[in-house]
Amino acid sequence: MRIISGQWRSRPLVAPKGDTTRPTADRTRETLFSMLTSRLGSFEDLAVLDLFAGSGALGLEALSRGAATCTFVEQDRAALDALETNIARLGAKTQSDIRKSSVLSLGSAIMPFDLVLMDPPYTTGAGAVALDKLCRLGWFARSAWIGIETSSKENIDVKGFIIDNVRDVGKARLTLLRPEAAV
Repeated sequence: MRIISGQWRSRPLVAPKGDTTRPTADRTRETLFSMLTSRLGSFEDLAVLDLFAGSGALGLEALSRGAATCTFVEQDRAALDALETNIARLGAKTQSDIRKSSVLSLGSAIMPFDLVLMDPPYTTGAGAVALDKLCRLGWFARSAWIGIETSSKENIDVKGFIIDNVRDVGKARLTLLRPEAAV
């Protein structure tokens, strides 16, 4: 596992020990960021939210490409250890905020985020539940882009969001959404 592009290109990332966390494969991450780049143009100055963060590969990829900040939300101890190691090795501490909690236990947002990256556990429906709840709690900017990785057998359909694109990459399905207010 490595950073694909940007200032930390090719730098290795550590994965959590054990089999509780399923890190996003390099190929899947590369496809997601290609999809996002074609829509955003640049990641410069974006406030990023990495939900179900695991090793932090998605949020760290955004930071490597120029995002201003990333808030990582993760509850698994082994994943948090890997996340903290990766942030330290890349020197990303000042740009990073780690929330050691369940995504579904988050309260109201302090500020909305421009880019939201989600890699919930496959086949649990947690991604759709988190989208609905966090939208109501103000976590997404009106113009936000949201990228969700699920199993290729899962579809994301949440009231208040418009699906921009869906792409299968191996066993993963990448879904790009926007709040209805952005369209």
